Amino acid sequence: MVDDDPEAALEHARYAKTKASRVPIVREGLGLVAYHAGNWQEALSELRAVRRMTRSDEHIAIIADAERALGRPERALDLAKETDKERLTKATQVELAIVAAGARRDLGQLDAAVVSLQGPDLQAGKRDPWSARLFYAYADNLDAAGRKEEAVQWFLNAAEADAEDETDAAERAADLANEANESNGSSEPNESDD
Repeated sequence: MVDDDPEAALEHARYAKTKASRVPIVREGLGLVAYHAGNWQEALSELRAVRRMTRSDEHIAIIADAERALGRPERALDLAKETDKERLTKATQVELAIVAAGARRDLGQLDAAVVSLQGPDLQAGKRDPWSARLFYAYADNLDAAGRKEEAVQWFLNAAEADAEDETDAAERAADLANEANESNGSSEPNESDD
């Protein structure tokens, strides 16, 4: 229901909370639905409660992203710094790194955002479940930093790693390549545009 009617899903999750507010999975469900519906403050409140109840940082990346959405990138960075990353799953570690890079970008720290995503998981040939999102975030930050040619290549890497077509990486690569051709005064399509 979250994908089709997030507001209705939110109402159902809120109702469940009225019946079982001390059950962590109910609060988790409400927090995640609120996040997907764009209700950042409610998501933050519920997921913080789950964090206290379960003593788990499973949703720390979502909590940090909600802080960003509320215009508080410094808090997102603080959460990323204070979290014991060794206790997180690899997927959550990568997602938290993506959120932290976004927070740096929000603060105008474009080069720091790019550098913060570099590491052993950022290898073009990798095909981990998080590779497409990581490559996409890296490309997006390269683009924001004005490093267009590198961004095109990493968008292409993201498109290759994106077996589920969850991103628009191929379109972003094509758009950037076209912009580069136009700025170079060339109206001829690039061979890679085939």
